[in-house]
Amino acid sequence: MTDDGADVPIAYRAPMRSRDDAVAPGVAVERALAGGVCGMGGRLDSPPRSLTTALAAVDARHGERAARRLERFAALPTGTLVWTRDVDGYFWLGTLTGPWRYDEDPAAVAADLVHVRDCTWTSTPVAPPDVPPGVTATFARGGRNGQRIRTAGVGEQSAALWERSLR
Repeated sequence: MTDDGADVPIAYRAPMRSRDDAVAPGVAVERALAGGVCGMGGRLDSPPRSLTTALAAVDARHGERAARRLERFAALPTGTLVWTRDVDGYFWLGTLTGPWRYDEDPAAVAADLVHVRDCTWTSTPVAPPDVPPGVTATFARGGRNGQRIRTAGVGEQSAALWERSLR
């Protein structure tokens, strides 16, 4: 939402790259695209049954900053537009369609993609010239954190691309 109260679509960067360097780059993104989820790592010793329990467990095992990242991810509104990039450098656009859950499937644990939300992804990567410059710039800075993309116009551009992908 803008200062004048107008709804602006939210665009979010979701690199889905584990902080565990033993997890190969791209594994979590492949799993997310194939399984219709978006998420982040932060394996826990036992699967939490609520977000509150997960936040406490992530704080205890991975630290307060990791718990705050999870809390922000879980609080994103349904319908948030998410961008990820696969190991080949192609960008994918999705929209969050469900609430947070902990995925205890062994493949999710292996990929360190355990804190997930259901997500509908485009069926093919977004054509490189169509990727908004703000998305490209956000990923070019690097990093493993999910974050809102605040570059002016990215939300609207992402929403227009999403609408075109539905045709």
